[in-house]
Amino acid sequence: MPGFFVANTSRTPTSWLPLPWQLWPAEARLLLGMVAIWSLVGLLVLTSASWWVAEREMGDAAYYLKRQVIWMVASWGLLWLGLRTSLRRWLHLAPLALLICLVLVAATLVMGSTVNGASRWLVIGPIQIQPSELVKPFVVLQGASIFAHWKRIGIDQKLLWLGILGGLVLLILKQPNLSTAALTGLLLWLMALAAGLPKILLLGSAGGGALLGVGSILINSYQRVRVISFLDPWRDAQGDGYQLVQSLLAIGSGGLFGSGFGLSTQKLQYLPIQSTDFIFAVFAEEFGLLGSVVLLLFLLLFSFIGLRIALQCRTNQQRLIAMGCTTILVGQSILNIAVASGAMPTTGLPLPLISYGGNSLMASLLICGLLLRCSLEGSGLTTAPRRQRPAAAR
Repeated sequence: MPGFFVANTSRTPTSWLPLPWQLWPAEARLLLGMVAIWSLVGLLVLTSASWWVAEREMGDAAYYLKRQVIWMVASWGLLWLGLRTSLRRWLHLAPLALLICLVLVAATLVMGSTVNGASRWLVIGPIQIQPSELVKPFVVLQGASIFAHWKRIGIDQKLLWLGILGGLVLLILKQPNLSTAALTGLLLWLMALAAGLPKILLLGSAGGGALLGVGSILINSYQRVRVISFLDPWRDAQGDGYQLVQSLLAIGSGGLFGSGFGLSTQKLQYLPIQSTDFIFAVFAEEFGLLGSVVLLLFLLLFSFIGLRIALQCRTNQQRLIAMGCTTILVGQSILNIAVASGAMPTTGLPLPLISYGGNSLMASLLICGLLLRCSLEGSGLTTAPRRQRPAAAR
């Protein structure tokens, strides 16, 4: 039938793909290559940033790397799943997955593991689950499902899902996790803007979000301290401003070309959280201004490819999913870099595919898989699978 492609999974060497590699759009090929490079560079940077602390605290310099590699393999499995599964099936799955994640986020407030005053993790044996990270792909999917059909769904459905998504943001804010709550709210707002929702609703939600952010800062003392230390970290360089000062020293000491891979000195017990939130500072020290500019150009190219995929999509749902996936990956990266370089107050957002942590890695690579699927379905070369009739029935 015209417009329907069935890959010969029994004969092609790339049968694990939804269609042969030579038929992939150029954007999908380039995007997959960039994701592979991003993942590999992330492992290398993590190796350099973590070995000193891992050796001193765990007795094994490769402690964090080994675990990250395991999570990386599992996360690439999720990318493959996102690539093989039709967007229609993902959109059917999204409401239930979002509700499950909502319950898990609520559970962190009751039985979550508290670190640095925030309850963001559920500990199940040796595994730590961070629901606020795992929910991100399903926020993109459900947001696209709602906003793409905004004019056709009833007021009851609108209020229901706006209430659920708003409740999710409030629960994340209650942990407290202002950075992830702000990122989730901003993601939904940008998707709503792209979908053409009424301006009065967009302005009202933006104002409400700003008030919630200010209220959270006023209520939580540690967030106020972060904002104050961000404005002048050198005033208390050995206290509240220590983390940002050490990050700025790392970035500044990198110079133009950097100190070289593995030769950062700030990671040697000077820079806190050097394997997660402030891993960019280690990268900038070792690769310098030149390496940092290359990273920013890489993110710019990734954004451009994501935008091209969105423009080539055939439906509003596909377009919004592509835009949401690109926004959350690139936007979170920019926010992390801004925090490490002192352009924003300190937050707890990891650098996607680079910072240590399995939850962020799994969510990020599933989002990459969804973006790749948007490219394939937007090109018209693949559709939702259909069951083949037996030969006798033909």
